[in-house]
Order: sequence, then C-alpha cells, then structure tokens
Amino acid sequence: MYTDGNVTKRLPILLLCIPILALAQGLGESELPLFDEPQVSRPPVPAPGQAPYQPITGKERFQWFVNSTVGPASLFGAGILSSAWGTMLNSPEEYGGTWRGFGQRYGMRLTGVSTGNAIEAAMGALWGEDPRYFRATSAKPFKSRVGRIVKYTFVAPYRDGKERLAIARISGNVGNNILSRYWRVPSETDWSSTGSRIALGFLGRMGSNAFNEFWPDVRRLLKR
Repeated sequence: MYTDGNVTKRLPILLLCIPILALAQGLGESELPLFDEPQVSRPPVPAPGQAPYQPITGKERFQWFVNSTVGPASLFGAGILSSAWGTMLNSPEEYGGTWRGFGQRYGMRLTGVSTGNAIEAAMGALWGEDPRYFRATSAKPFKSRVGRIVKYTFVAPYRDGKERLAIARISGNVGNNILSRYWRVPSETDWSSTGSRIALGFLGRMGSNAFNEFWPDVRRLLKR
C-alpha cells in the first residue's frame, strides 16, 4: 500500500466505522441483538414486492457487511482480478508492475471496499434500507434478469417492503471514493480519477448482483 502517511490518515476513519455501524444497528434494528443470538430457523426471504417481505435484521446486516468485505467472492474474485488488471496495466504507475505493486493495489481496494460497505450498512440501518440482492424467484427471460441486476444497483427495498432509491448504497460508493483521495497516490487524487472510481464502483456492484443472480444456476449445471 502507498505509505505516504496513509495509515495515519486512514486509521481514525476505520476506527470510526466500527462504532457507527454498531450505533446504527442499535438504533435501527434494536429488536435483534448482534451477538449471542439463539439460532432461529427463518423461512426463505422472498424478493421485494412478493409478500411477505421480511426486513433485514441487525445480525443479517452485519453478516452482509462481513461477507461483502472479506467473503470469498470479494477477496478472491473481484479483489484478485482488479488488482491483477491494474498490475498488468501498471495503473497507478506509482505502485509499479511487480508483486509488491499487486499487493499494494489489493490492499487499497480492500480498504476502499470496507469503508464503502461500512457506510452503506450504518446509514442503511438508520432508515431500514436493505443492502441484500434478491435473485429472481421464478424462471424469467435472460433480458429480464439482466434488467433486475441493473435496477438493484441503484434501488433497494426498505423495511416497509417498498423499493426506493438506495441512498445508503450510493452514499457508500461516492463517500468512500471521495474519502480515499486523502490516502491514495498522487495520480489518483484528482476529481477525474475519483469520478472514474465511482463509476467503476457501480459497475462492480452490478457484477456482484450478476454473480448472485446467475451463480446458483451455474453451480447446478456444474453438479450435473
């Protein structure tokens, strides 16, 4: 990772994310404790618009944060691919095209993802915005499923079951990329680069939605 005062600048922000997340979880979803909760079987969660919709709980929100940040798809899928791509193109050039540069890019992506997810989880808990992606529950045309992937990049269900603009999700993407200007290498601190990262963040969310939408189908085919 780039080491021109990054850790010093970044540490307070990361430390703040933890109490903010816990506070928001307590304010927005205090009916379910985050830890030491007895295991209660719950029926499958139907997609938004299909009654009865079950709002996300505090524990499920925390699990979403962990899985979206350090889950296999994030660490080994998107993380390795994006870092390898940047290393191959030597972008940003300050890191170089070496294994060390790969590690720095990987670390920078991970810290950015963790900050964005913490913002989304904490803000969403305040007004009940659900960060999860719900795949189609019945067989639908491929075009319809692709449209669903794009739609739920910018729209999310709220605790009342209605779909609205995903304010917490958008804030997490935009806020993370603006904050990261303070610890990124100089070539990535201009507003043009920031705007590009925001756009890539939305594309990355679409990719995550696509994985959640189609991977169960692919897995069934592989088992056959």
